[in-house]
Amino acid sequence: MTKLTYKSAGVDIEAGDRFVEKITPMVRSTFRPEVLTDLGGFSGLFRLRAKKYKEPVLVSGTDGVGTKLKVAFLADRHDTVGIDLVAMCVNDVAVTGAEPLFFLDYFATGKLFPEKTVEVMKGIVEGCKQAGCALIGGETAEMPSFYPEGEYDLAGFCVGVVDKKKIINGKKIKPKDLLIGLASSGLHSNGFSLVRKVFFEKNGLTVQDRLPGLARPLGEELLTPTLIYAKTLLKLQRKVELKGAAHITGGGITENLPRILPKRCAAEVKRGQWDIPPIFEVLQKMGEIDSEEMYTDFNMGIGMVIVIPPDDLRPALSLLKKFGQKAFVIGEIVRGDQRVLYV
Repeated sequence: MTKLTYKSAGVDIEAGDRFVEKITPMVRSTFRPEVLTDLGGFSGLFRLRAKKYKEPVLVSGTDGVGTKLKVAFLADRHDTVGIDLVAMCVNDVAVTGAEPLFFLDYFATGKLFPEKTVEVMKGIVEGCKQAGCALIGGETAEMPSFYPEGEYDLAGFCVGVVDKKKIINGKKIKPKDLLIGLASSGLHSNGFSLVRKVFFEKNGLTVQDRLPGLARPLGEELLTPTLIYAKTLLKLQRKVELKGAAHITGGGITENLPRILPKRCAAEVKRGQWDIPPIFEVLQKMGEIDSEEMYTDFNMGIGMVIVIPPDDLRPALSLLKKFGQKAFVIGEIVRGDQRVLYV
């Protein structure tokens, strides 16, 4: 009679050990001086340098990559979705004025392929470096028969810190304040259920196809990583007054910008004031999607919106240019009922 083992049930502990061995040097490269543990422990320890703050407030955020992962599976490219994972979490933390401190990831798959998983981890490590946060732990779960062969899911969790008096919460926003849009790199990580339906189901395209108006094959275009704005916001708020910041994710400018508006304020957004990446035009045309739907589902070329007083416009734009961040004046705050008005 054959004896059953964990491996015969579909869980390869040796593959997991090989994976950890390969990623250890990468993960350590993200460590900050505050990290007090190494990999392999039951938890990660991070020392908060409380003396840097008068009244430190911890800020947390968690998110995933969504069905953009399906495109990674189709293209068999896995080195960028980790950047997306970090970006989705740290950008949400950064809009409060917080500095991202540390990050944890959760990777779940039906069967662990160490080489593929290492590629995912390369992206997570790169994202953490771009954000300036330490990757201090995570979980790799091999779950046979739970996920289709070759597929996986990702989730992340980030913690940051901000001095209570420096929290950006939108309460000081008032009419005549200006809206500055920070350019996105493309679709980022939202709306991919519709994206996949348009390109792969409705039009029968493949990730290798080249489309008029796009400089790269479709798969490469769709897998362009989400931009990480954390360091840009941190440096900017030291020089200008940031009254509000909105991470433009699912729901687009239409749904996300009102989340930071105080009562009796609306956002007047002027279409045509910024460069819209070609992928949005191609998507809209091939999917026969109306404009209002596009602006509700996608970022349309703006990955972050900040609100500043008019007197800070010139220094803000100058600094953003210095940081290498493309930015546009896209509108202003007006009297209204906490919604976006397109003009």
